[in-house]
Amino acid sequence: MPEIPLAPLDRIFHKAGAERVSEDATQALRDILEYIAFDIASKSIELARHAGRKTVTADDVKTAIRIIKCVPVPMS
Repeated sequence: MPEIPLAPLDRIFHKAGAERVSEDATQALRDILEYIAFDIASKSIELARHAGRKTVTADDVKTAIRIIKCVPVPMS
């Protein structure tokens, strides 16, 4: 079950300048963002554990993003 609601993503499309957005496009963006977020979260947890902490910090997230750099997106 998806974690990110579609309505905020639709608003992002419109704020970016889209006049109309299909539901398929919004769902595709949601799926990609959830995939990327899961990857970043997993790496952030790994960094926190490596530092001997149970709490994931903003620095862990920022470091994870720098380490990951480019996240391959599944095409389904």
